[in-house]
Amino acid sequence: MKLEFRIASYNSLIIYFGEKIDPLISKEVQKAYLALKNAHIEGFFEIIPSYASIMISYDILQYDHREACLKAQTIIDNAQEIDKLEQKIVTIPTYYGLEVGFDLEVLAQEKNLSVEEIIALHVSEDYFVYAIGFAPGFAYLGEIHEALATSRLPNPRKAVPKGSVAIADRQSAVYPLLSPAGWKILGCTPTAMFDSTYEGLSLLHVGDMVRFEPISKALFLKLGGAL
Repeated sequence: MKLEFRIASYNSLIIYFGEKIDPLISKEVQKAYLALKNAHIEGFFEIIPSYASIMISYDILQYDHREACLKAQTIIDNAQEIDKLEQKIVTIPTYYGLEVGFDLEVLAQEKNLSVEEIIALHVSEDYFVYAIGFAPGFAYLGEIHEALATSRLPNPRKAVPKGSVAIADRQSAVYPLLSPAGWKILGCTPTAMFDSTYEGLSLLHVGDMVRFEPISKALFLKLGGAL
């Protein structure tokens, strides 16, 4: 795979592995990210992966742009394949009730499916964590079943509850905090996505796999969920 190195700022660069959301490209990004992270390179302050790229911030007293690119390229060239057995799988209990799944019925009408079929499709997939962004602990997960692919709301909500489970296009996500939302909401989880006790403050990290597990209203409330 041919990589493209670009200047991002006076002390950062971006490495592009491709130009689209693709599991194969994401695998290469993750492999390179882990290699760079585990190399503990002196003078590399931040290494941030995304769908098809990695951004690196570096110490300009130690590297110029060319030197930083060469250092990163050397590490990536020697990156090892990811052991799937070591990949973390995170199960997220989710209540798919109409009280919290604000768009379940609308989506069911849009797709000519029952609400139960919408839920079954959403929980049928294991989701790869492609990126963390938008808000602390907000993980972009892909890809949802093609039968669920849907547009964002034409008019975003001013706020949705913490833990709202949502979809848009071919992606899914969980809103970690009370926040504005343009994605369609299917349910809610009592599990915190963002907490000071988590590594990196986020429950999910790039490279993790996510499974949504449907739970009852009673269990949702017992686990700390709120209606």
